[in-house]
Amino acid sequence: MAKDSLCCHTEPEILTKIAAIAAPWRGRKDMLLEVLRQAQEVSGNYLPEDVAAVVAKEMDIAQSTVFGVISFYSFLSTEKRGKNIIRMCKSAPCHVKGAAEMLKAFEDALGIPVGGTTPDGKFTLEFCECLGICDKAPAVMINDQIFGPINATNVSEVLAKF
Repeated sequence: MAKDSLCCHTEPEILTKIAAIAAPWRGRKDMLLEVLRQAQEVSGNYLPEDVAAVVAKEMDIAQSTVFGVISFYSFLSTEKRGKNIIRMCKSAPCHVKGAAEMLKAFEDALGIPVGGTTPDGKFTLEFCECLGICDKAPAVMINDQIFGPINATNVSEVLAKF
């Protein structure tokens, strides 16, 4: 877990909302991923330690299990991220069809490296293993929208939609 996320003090009203999301699923480990997804949305696109602790308490699940799930799934994060998450596909088809050039274009347009967040908090640039749309390679997913094929000339056009 990142050092910054250990010091978070989430607003009490946010923790109350998260408790309300988690409480109905007490003892239901099968609902943990969905609860974490909703909690992340409510808490500002990340899951600081105090949010994860509320989820664990309300669902009666060990904190280690909650943190294990958070650390396993790339769409969950313990670190603050931008409002819009750009997930760059790094699968073989995307790589072969120019993902490196696409990545460079996104880094240049945003002024951040992979793993970074723009100073205004609008975008975070991340890698993902596969988006499952090889016919549109190279591809990127921004929030829940998929774009492809992407190239250096249409990156600015895609970013302008957000």
